[in-house]
Amino acid sequence: MENGKIADWKRKDPWNGKTFLLLMLLEFGLVMFLVKGHMQPLYDQWLGNSLHAGTLTGATIALILLTGVYFLALKPHNENWPAVGVRPFYKKDWGIIILCVLFLLAAGAAVMAAVSFFGVSYENSKTDTLTGDIAPSAILLALVSAAVISPVYEEIFYRGFLYRWLRTRLGVWAGILLSSLIFTAAHYPVTNAMPVNFLDGLVFAWAYEKTHSIWPGVIIHGVVNAISILLLIFL
Repeated sequence: MENGKIADWKRKDPWNGKTFLLLMLLEFGLVMFLVKGHMQPLYDQWLGNSLHAGTLTGATIALILLTGVYFLALKPHNENWPAVGVRPFYKKDWGIIILCVLFLLAAGAAVMAAVSFFGVSYENSKTDTLTGDIAPSAILLALVSAAVISPVYEEIFYRGFLYRWLRTRLGVWAGILLSSLIFTAAHYPVTNAMPVNFLDGLVFAWAYEKTHSIWPGVIIHGVVNAISILLLIFL
């Protein structure tokens, strides 16, 4: 990316408060209330498997949020996906990716140990299903859901749009902090994982700030999720 375009990315964006409010309403209204509160239990009853229901829920959320970003943030302003960080990154950014993966694996393990020390389990219905079903198809489904689907739509929505919107108005650190808090709140009702979600949000936003692309965050997000799943199954 050219220096002028980097400066523009850090200084301004094409959106207004209405766009922000509409997308937050989409997340905390339609997704949290309708999809997580009502559709996911129906998926669970229909499929009879929490892992399958969770994967279908994730795909539904991805469709809703990416459609919302396109029709609320991009198309009305004659913008394309690069406006939300869907752009190539430099080879030198692999150093940031590796550093972030190692940091999150170590820090995430420390946070989970601290949570467990206070008697709070980080297990949930999906992890219970996964540890009880280590068939290759179940492992593959879990990896596709957690290491591909979730990283792509979450990085576009929470970093590509949300972090950029906050960053251009409040600055880097306030943008990182507030986008991470919103990212964490969006993971409700899985409250026991929220400390790790917040830590993840900080790192993903920092990676976006440094690389100007959502793809490093997608890679970090996907690799950390994949390793966490495999450790959960085989350890």
